[in-house]
Amino acid sequence: MSHRPPSGLAAVSAALLAMSRHLEVRDVLKTIVASARELLDAEYAALGVPDDHGGFAQFVVDGVSDEQWKAIGPLPRQHGILAAMLHGGKTERLADVRKDPRFEGWPSTHPDMSDFLGLPIRDGDETIGALFLANKRCPKPEGVCGFNAEDEELLSILAQHAAIALTNARLYERSRELTIAEERSRLAHELHDAVSQKLFSLRLTAQAAAALVDRDPARAKGELQQVAALAAEAVDELRAAVVELRPAALDEDGLVATLRTQVQVLDRAHTARVTFAGAGVRALPAAQEEALLRVTQEALHNALRHADAGHVDVTLARRDGTTVLRITDDGSGFEPAATRRAGRHLGLVSMRDRASGVGGRLTVESEPGKGTTIEMEIPGG
Repeated sequence: MSHRPPSGLAAVSAALLAMSRHLEVRDVLKTIVASARELLDAEYAALGVPDDHGGFAQFVVDGVSDEQWKAIGPLPRQHGILAAMLHGGKTERLADVRKDPRFEGWPSTHPDMSDFLGLPIRDGDETIGALFLANKRCPKPEGVCGFNAEDEELLSILAQHAAIALTNARLYERSRELTIAEERSRLAHELHDAVSQKLFSLRLTAQAAAALVDRDPARAKGELQQVAALAAEAVDELRAAVVELRPAALDEDGLVATLRTQVQVLDRAHTARVTFAGAGVRALPAAQEEALLRVTQEALHNALRHADAGHVDVTLARRDGTTVLRITDDGSGFEPAATRRAGRHLGLVSMRDRASGVGGRLTVESEPGKGTTIEMEIPGG
């Protein structure tokens, strides 16, 4: 059975829609490359995003196995045809890339390539990448490029949309960085306030103990015990804040492992028992995983620092095609009807915004003296 590439408006539309679905830069690059190779029926495709040091910040290939890619070695430099596309800003369509005077060779483990079609990806006057294909899968006479003017026009359309998708992905990642920076700033202020209060109390108590040492040793002993307790609380505040300020390892470890690690550290840092259970949950889009993580952190913060909980339980599970996060504590609770005051104090507004921002919903159940349950449900997983 012969290989027949997809064709027509439907295939182009599918490729463009696939690009727009992804928000992570790496995912966008992979989708662009795979779409280009499939639409133009090429054996190989690649996309390089240049850095400022003569190399590539990212380089994505399609049609090369993981074993082949590892054997090729380090990322290519900006040289030869690649440099011409990046710096010259024009399309390159060659019958045999190996015979071009600018060709500078490749590693012995590199796949053999002949006919070649490549062009820069531009955002205004800036070249933000180079997209190229090699080895058109079609009958072609010796010394003739399999890629034609129609292929060049199609790749140009893809490159224009790739520039939009890549720019949007970069803006999204930048917005995530700003969100994390804002979160870290908030936590830093919170840390300063909490520890400052503890240290102020500790100082006053130590002064009282010093004044009582000679005339009332028994009371001085009690004050010193209070000093020890306050110092321990300050250490707990510091440990917990360090955990929250540390960037979450979602990309490397995934949501379940990241939540488990954070819960384990908080369990060690606080006198309260903090537990986690999560099984059978598949990977989710990055935005959803980050929202789940941030809601968990906010809810744990409330339970451990405001509700005086003795036990906090975090669970992540699948339920009827959705992923459900549930944080339950046995703390002081509050009156949900007083939503305005409680919302500001406990960060409920930001938690609801995070949930709705990724297509989910947040529910809160609480009662004074009977603890709190926060549940976030999102589609998928």
